[in-house]
Amino acid sequence: MQKSLLFITLLLVVALIAACGGQQASTQPTTAPAATTVPSQPAEADCPKPEVLCVGLVTDVGEVDDKSFNQSAWEGVKRAERELGAIVNYVETKDAKDYAANIGLFIEKGYDVIVTVGFALGEATIEAAKAHPEVKFIGVDQFQAEVVPNVAGLIFAEDKAGFLAGVLAAEMSKSNKIAAVLGTNLVPPVVAFKEGFENGAKYVKPDIQVISTYHPGGLDTAFTDPKWGADQAKLAIDQGADVIFGAGGKTGNGALIETAANKGVYCIGVDTDQWETLPEARPCLISSAMKLITPGVFDLITKAKEGNFPAGNYVGEVGLAPFHDFDAQIPAEVKAKIAEIDKGLRDGSISTGYKP
Repeated sequence: MQKSLLFITLLLVVALIAACGGQQASTQPTTAPAATTVPSQPAEADCPKPEVLCVGLVTDVGEVDDKSFNQSAWEGVKRAERELGAIVNYVETKDAKDYAANIGLFIEKGYDVIVTVGFALGEATIEAAKAHPEVKFIGVDQFQAEVVPNVAGLIFAEDKAGFLAGVLAAEMSKSNKIAAVLGTNLVPPVVAFKEGFENGAKYVKPDIQVISTYHPGGLDTAFTDPKWGADQAKLAIDQGADVIFGAGGKTGNGALIETAANKGVYCIGVDTDQWETLPEARPCLISSAMKLITPGVFDLITKAKEGNFPAGNYVGEVGLAPFHDFDAQIPAEVKAKIAEIDKGLRDGSISTGYKP
């Protein structure tokens, strides 16, 4: 009996100690973990702040991902986002009458740099720049006849890129007949590409036949008509052309894609390395006549950020894109000739014959 009472007493003591310990634990003050402060990232609403760099891009009529001209400029803006920490955005113009309004969207939000893409936006760009001297404007393919302090026209020697493309086309042609499917002749850079292409081909083969066709429409349709481009490429191929140069945004892309469906016919792209942007053309794409728009746009944005923005005309680089999968098909002597001619074009010992 005494043992039973002792055992029960021990159980009660243990239970009492446990209860007191639990109560003590439950009444201990708790300390909340220290709050971690995450610095807020700049947003578009911060664009008016001087320390925040905001860059807007306005396309000509056509999409920003046109795999050619607009896309090259947008890539330059996106590079500023990656490397300069810029806030970036774009507006796609659907109608030419909206140029000024689209530029105004970025001005109203306090953007620092506005990139307008294409010859047709030149007038609207100048008007906006004069009204807003605090904003820097980059006009791609916009020759500056007068110097406006906050406007840089990013221009290129398209005739030189076209000349090299013509040399390549002529050297690779077996039929001695080549063709160019082009945007409108209302745009000087398109004319420069065409003249350079023809003169480059004749520089190495004076008797070569060149079929060059401009789109008959205006600025609103000339660069967004892939069906017309495809039809013109097919027509030229039916006439015996075995190298097709497509130079006209989506219109030119249509020509390249059509050419790719014809075995034994080569094609040459434009503006950017279209091997990267238009894989549908790879079966025929031996190179592209490049305007180095992406680095040109980025360089000017950088200069704007650093405070040494150039006014007037800023000349970007041009050249031929790599031959990619066709490298082994380009004879060594042709590569050497292209390199020699490129050197001559750069030092002025060779003229493209193009007269603006």
